[in-house]
Amino acid sequence: MSDPATPVPPARLVDPGVRVAPSGPPPAGGPRGSLPRGLVRAVRPRQWVKNVLVLAAPLAAGRILDPDVLGPALVALVLFCLASGAVYLVNDCVDVEEDRRHPRKRLRPIASGLVPRPLALALAVVLAGAALAGAAVLTRTGLVWVLAVYLVVQLAYCLWLKNQPVLDLAVVASGFLLRGVAGGVAAGLPLSQWFLLVASFGSLFMVAGKRYSELVVVGDGAQTRRTLQEYSASYLRFVWSLSAGVACTAYSLWAFEMGETRSGVPWPALSIAPFVLGILRYAVDVDKGTAGAPEEIVMRDRVLLVLALVWAVTVGAGVFGG
Repeated sequence: MSDPATPVPPARLVDPGVRVAPSGPPPAGGPRGSLPRGLVRAVRPRQWVKNVLVLAAPLAAGRILDPDVLGPALVALVLFCLASGAVYLVNDCVDVEEDRRHPRKRLRPIASGLVPRPLALALAVVLAGAALAGAAVLTRTGLVWVLAVYLVVQLAYCLWLKNQPVLDLAVVASGFLLRGVAGGVAAGLPLSQWFLLVASFGSLFMVAGKRYSELVVVGDGAQTRRTLQEYSASYLRFVWSLSAGVACTAYSLWAFEMGETRSGVPWPALSIAPFVLGILRYAVDVDKGTAGAPEEIVMRDRVLLVLALVWAVTVGAGVFGG
């Protein structure tokens, strides 16, 4: 039993029902587990679903089933999992003190003290080196450059750019864009200007939505991310509204352009409806402040999953049926 004369600092409430742990040493009572399991969790395999964007360019080109395309694209997907795992490790090492003040991030393996920072950094070097070496040996040289740019930009983000308003949004969005570019580069496919526009502004839409959710849930007073103090809710709303509008416009132009080369049912044009509805549905989650991680909200929202399935069917019919 604690000494009643010893004052206990209360946890600071930022939002009803959300408690922010005080900064300091690793939180006691957090999930511990074994070191190997902690290392696996530290590279965030649940977020590797974002690397499926590597297959977007081969799919849009209608050549995803071509063995000469699918093979290199799958290799690029695996290599991006290694590279992104390295980035997550470095990011968590740099942000360890801020993560310990976050209601959820304080339980991450590095922030909780389960995984030592020197070991995490060593593993990050190994993963990054394996990704670059694998790209040089197994695929085209272009993928080496894409991965190198991804690693350099993301490391710059971890060390400096994450504290620069607007630039932090652009850098995180570039991670999604480079994933989309990687699939086309690895398979030797030309990238459509419409594809690049949709990937760019669609990524910016998701990143701005994530920042908005963080602002709503923990508030800028939690001091878990410095740039949150520079953003207002209205500004982030403006960013994700603008980016959603450009993404929908670019996608529609791509769909109509593709429809001109197809006969029969205008499947590409029909795919515009589930695409726009999916954007609007995702925006509902953003507006509620529940879109912290894009992969989590997509897997949790069944209506959004159905819209994604309808969109995939209509796009597939347009790409492979023409």
